[in-house]
Amino acid sequence: MGQVCMIPRSLRCCLGQRMVLLRPNRQKVAPRYLLYALQSSTVQNVIRIQGGIGSTVSNLRIPTLAALEIPLPSLGEQEAISDALSDADALIEFQEQLLAKKRQLKQGGMQELLTGKKRLPGFNGEWETKSLGELFNFSGGFTASRDQLSSDGHCYLHYGDIHLSTKSYVDVRSELHELPKLNVPLKRVSSVSMLHDGDIVFVDASEDDEGTSKHLVVINPEGIPFISGLHTIVAKSKTNELVNPYRRYCFQTRAVKSQFRFFSVGTKVSGISKTNIGKIMLPVPTRGEQTAIAAILADMDTEITALEAKLAKARAIKQGMMQELLTGRIRLV
Repeated sequence: MGQVCMIPRSLRCCLGQRMVLLRPNRQKVAPRYLLYALQSSTVQNVIRIQGGIGSTVSNLRIPTLAALEIPLPSLGEQEAISDALSDADALIEFQEQLLAKKRQLKQGGMQELLTGKKRLPGFNGEWETKSLGELFNFSGGFTASRDQLSSDGHCYLHYGDIHLSTKSYVDVRSELHELPKLNVPLKRVSSVSMLHDGDIVFVDASEDDEGTSKHLVVINPEGIPFISGLHTIVAKSKTNELVNPYRRYCFQTRAVKSQFRFFSVGTKVSGISKTNIGKIMLPVPTRGEQTAIAAILADMDTEITALEAKLAKARAIKQGMMQELLTGRIRLV
């Protein structure tokens, strides 16, 4: 609720349900300026309050929207403000495109390197193929609801946080303060539900096919108490055939993801069992080649992280500009 966009005059379209059309009076307000004014945090906060976000049903009515007030400088100043914010948008779009390209390059590199289609210099020979059941023992997590979690207790990995994560790993030390906590005596938690360095945690259910392969690799060399939660499947190594850095990437190929989808069952919610995860086949190069592949992909991750930081900074700069320009604190004319 409250999201707003501007339709180009050349675009033929019709208005859908649950939407409101604003047609600017061009003698008083420049369309681009109105767009930015409606996107400002001040207006969005009013929309949230008036529309009742957080209640059972959120609903922004036309009279409420019509009563919103925005600062309105002269048309000349409106255009100058719009030009400045459009330049900020152009920078953000450039950063988004660059980031998308880097992510695509990484995905392409993963499909080549993790399947053996492309070999790194100095490595040859056939890869073995192993089932995950040969490589790991599987167990479940400790059941606790989201309501039981707080900022006190031991770190707890909720399956919802695995679904929401944009990474393939969880670094317990660096994320210690952000991870939810469960205040429970560790003696009540099975040892197989305690997460150690190199363990892999899969979700056992998802509302979409892509989510069936969601997982996180645990980085926890210090052995900080970390509990795997409800609807998780914990994979602990049987052998040392997979080096830890390689685990962050080897389950992300199309071939492996398609096997997760194949073995998942259900209609509205897809689930996968410990038995079926054990049937999934994984190509396994030598440990040396695994390390080399992981190093290349980690370098790509570093570049992506740097671009994400630049994009976040560009967005923050634009937000700051909006606060200053759309309130008249900084004047351009």
